Amino acid sequence: MAYRLPPLSTLRTFEAAARHLSFKKAADELAVTPSAVSQQIKKLEAWLGADLFLRLPEGIALSEQGAAMLPGIRAGLDNFAAGVEQTRRPRAFDLTLSAPPSFATRWLVHHVAGFAARCPDVAIRIASNPDNIDGPRTLADLAKRQATPGLTSGEVAIRFGEGHYPGYAIERLLQPEYVPVCSPAVLQSGPPLRTPADIAQRVLIHDEMIPAIDKRPSWRAWLHRAGVVGVDAERGPRFSNSVLVHEAVLEGQGIALVIRQHVESDVAAGRLVIPFPISLPSLYSYFVVIARGDIDKPVVGRFRDWLRAELTSPRTGA
Repeated sequence: MAYRLPPLSTLRTFEAAARHLSFKKAADELAVTPSAVSQQIKKLEAWLGADLFLRLPEGIALSEQGAAMLPGIRAGLDNFAAGVEQTRRPRAFDLTLSAPPSFATRWLVHHVAGFAARCPDVAIRIASNPDNIDGPRTLADLAKRQATPGLTSGEVAIRFGEGHYPGYAIERLLQPEYVPVCSPAVLQSGPPLRTPADIAQRVLIHDEMIPAIDKRPSWRAWLHRAGVVGVDAERGPRFSNSVLVHEAVLEGQGIALVIRQHVESDVAAGRLVIPFPISLPSLYSYFVVIARGDIDKPVVGRFRDWLRAELTSPRTGA
């Protein structure tokens, strides 16, 4: 449709002058001079063939024609502004990733730049959420997510658990292993750590991040695997968050069982050491979990393929 309109600058000037009932205030708002506002109004009045303002000794007032035209002009300018803002508004995240805190902190943030470099057109949001570890509310949380789908272009959850997620497309990414780690200072001070039995002389740190007690990494299980008996495997501080466990180890507070992939960068940099090569397989695995409605979205497929390749790459040690 072809619109027969006066110059839009005159309409904007008219709305400002009508709102303030002052050419001077309108000029201040529009960053022009009062005479420029007056000229714009005269130009619009000439185009319309009608006076829009009454010029009075004490100032200006809207004429009958001006008062009748103002609501439509104001609504039109509001629509213009809304249309422009919709275009200028930052785009919604193309890909939302949620993961357990330890995986997000110790692995994902160290590697996701590779995906961003490969797919610079994808905007990424990362959420760290302990609900992505299997627990008593797992099925209820997943059902809630299905009932309130996200508005972004794609959502991917990385879960740590047993893989029973009805209604979702799932893929096992990795069954990690736990290894004992400590700081170099711990290794170099106190009684020597020559054999696994020497751990009896050191502080054992316990990770209680996993809600199910029987699924947590256990010093008792590791000692049994190492052939060590007669050690109190329950002593030592306990932390409810794997991130806290990692910080405690870095601070030299003791030895902890941690997922190997979570400490590779620290070991490579010499911040942590693995005193014994004996590992304990995790009873949980990492799964990529995707709602059925998102499974065919290109951005989701691109991330899933990258994640799979990155976790199995010799570079990452996974």
